[in-house]
Parts: sequence; structure tokens; C-alpha cells
Amino acid sequence: MKPQYILVVLAMLAKGALAQEATAAVEPAPEPVVPPVLEPIDATGLSLDAFLWVARPIVVFADTPADPRFQQQLELLLARPEALADRDVVILIDTDPSARSDVRTQLRPRGFSMVLLAKDGTVVLRKPSPWDVREITRAIDKLPLRQDEIKAGR
Repeated sequence: MKPQYILVVLAMLAKGALAQEATAAVEPAPEPVVPPVLEPIDATGLSLDAFLWVARPIVVFADTPADPRFQQQLELLLARPEALADRDVVILIDTDPSARSDVRTQLRPRGFSMVLLAKDGTVVLRKPSPWDVREITRAIDKLPLRQDEIKAGR
């Protein structure tokens, strides 16, 4: 091949490489994956059946949202949302006894109460005082279904 042709081919290859770099520089970087924020859900109008085999509800009851134990429990739960999200936990709150929600009728709390349910709908824990996420996750990790999830690498 003649030296002029080689230079032309090299120039064309270099031009194509520069064009690809310019295109790559213009494209926006992919958005980082951010885990969903664990937000408390008002239990009014909900049924616990909606969470069967999907999530592990933690229901926090109080007679008023101003109850210090209620506020402390929410602070404790929201301090480590990743640990709860890894275990498919959903936080439900009910602070209005007069509303007579289905969740309140089914679980029948008295004053402040924190109730943890398994994915099959059975009550795992019922506590009259706030619990730390570490204690809650230990209780969840002892459940047979959670043990299966851990073995499966979920």
C-alpha cells in the first residue's frame, strides 16, 4: 500500500475515534441507584391481607401522634431504613383509635404498641415499648422464611 493511503486510513480511523469520544462525552452519566426511602404508611383504609407473602408489616399504634413512645419508635425505625428494606419491611402507622381501621380492629392494640407480622400474616412480636432496628432485624432473621431467603442469597 502506498504511504499516502496509509496516512489517509489512519487519519480516518483517528477521526472516527475522536467522534466516538465526543459522543460519549455528550451523553449524560447514568443516574446512581438510590434505594427507596422507607416511608411510614397510614393504616387507615388498608387491609393486612394486601401484604401477605409480599412484605413484613411493622404496625406502630398510638392513641395520638404526640405520644413520645410513638415518636421514638418512628425515629428508631427511620434511623436504619436499609436494614428494614433488605428484609421487605413496610411501616404502617395508626394513631387514631376512633377511626377503627381494619388493622386496628384485627390487632386490637391498647395505647402504644409495636406489632411485627411475618409475611404469612402471623404476629411475630407485640411490644408495649419502642424497639431498636437491631432487635427487630434479629427477630426477623430468626423466622423460617427469612432463613430460606438468606440461604437463597436474597
